[in-house]
Amino acid sequence: MKAALVQVKAIRHELEEITATDIGRRVPVPAARSEIRQLAETINQTLDRLEAAAEQQRRFASDASHDLRSPLTAMRAQVEEALRYPDDVDWKTKAHAMLASLDRLQAIVSDLLILAKLDSGVPAHYERIDLGALVCSELDRRRRNVPIDREVQPGVAVTGDRLRLARLLTNLLDNAERHADSKVSVSVAREDGTAVVEVLDDGAGIAPEQRELVFQRFTRLDASRNRDAGGTGLGLPIAREIARTHGGILRLEDSVRGARFVLRIPLHPDQDGDL
Repeated sequence: MKAALVQVKAIRHELEEITATDIGRRVPVPAARSEIRQLAETINQTLDRLEAAAEQQRRFASDASHDLRSPLTAMRAQVEEALRYPDDVDWKTKAHAMLASLDRLQAIVSDLLILAKLDSGVPAHYERIDLGALVCSELDRRRRNVPIDREVQPGVAVTGDRLRLARLLTNLLDNAERHADSKVSVSVAREDGTAVVEVLDDGAGIAPEQRELVFQRFTRLDASRNRDAGGTGLGLPIAREIARTHGGILRLEDSVRGARFVLRIPLHPDQDGDL
C-alpha cells in the first residue's frame, strides 16, 4: 500500500510539473500491470488530447491572423498609395477596392464568431423542420450566379436548428456556385432512416485524397478549386460542425463530375404528422 502511495505521489508531482512547464512531457508508466499503471496511461492519454487541442488552437490562431492580415495589408497599401499621389487617385475606384477588402474582413470575422459559438457549445434552438421546405425557401430567396436545379422529396422532417441548418445549406451553395462551370444541383430525400441533402456542382471536382482537407479550417485547394478567392476557408468546416451538432455527417462522395457534398441527418421520430 505504501509503495502504491509513493507511485501516486510521484505521478502527481510529475503531472504538476508538466502542466506548469511542458505539456509535451508524459508521466512515467510503471512496468507492472496494476491500477497505478492504468492511471498513468489514462493521464498520458489525456495529455495527448490536450496537446493536440493546444496545437490545433495555435494553428487556428496563426491561420486566422494570416487571413485577417491579408485584407488589412491590401487596404493599407491602397491608402498609402492614395496619400502619396492624391492628385492621381480615382477616389471612387479606390473606395470600391477598399470596400471589397472590408467585405472580406467582415466575412472572416463573421465566420470566426460562428465557429466560436459552435466550439463553445452555445445551445441551439431545436424544432421539427421540414428540410425540403427549408431548402426550397433558401433557394427561392437566393441570388444565383449559376442555374440551380432542385429535386425535393416532400415530407422529409428532421429535428434541428432552423438558422444553423440554413447556414449549412448557404455555405454548401456558396461553395458549389464558386466552383461550378454551368450549374448546381440540389436534392432532398429520405433514405434508410435519414434525411439526405446533396449539393453537386459540375466543376473540376476534388481528388479523393483531398476530400477531408476541405473540412479543415482555412484550407484552400490549388488549381481550379482555388480559382475564386471569395471564400474564407471556414464555410465547409462550419457546415460540417453544424451537421455534427445535429447528429449527422457531411462529407464528399463520388460523382461523375464535380464535387458532390452529401449531408445525412437522422429523421424526426414522427414523419406522419403535419408540420
